[in-house]
Amino acid sequence: MGIPDGQTASCWLRERVIAFVDEGHGHREAARHVRVSPKFVNDLVRLRRETGAIAPRPQGNGGGHGVLVPVQGWIEARLAMRASRRWTRGSLTWRRNTA
Repeated sequence: MGIPDGQTASCWLRERVIAFVDEGHGHREAARHVRVSPKFVNDLVRLRRETGAIAPRPQGNGGGHGVLVPVQGWIEARLAMRASRRWTRGSLTWRRNTA
């Protein structure tokens, strides 16, 4: 019994854990059966109860309020400037790409 085509191991494992718990088995027994921690099973069951889905929650801070936000415009301008430069053969200087 392997991972079905088109599914990640994480989704497949989550479905197996939930199916085993839905059959009436306990969380610890399900954890032993699929070789994961009891906390994973507890968290997964709680996630399904709260959201109705077993897909993982999005990770990260959501963006837009990190340390670099105040200088984001400067960084983008600097990267654009670097991209517009080119190395000229036989020269040791940077020249603006005018073409």
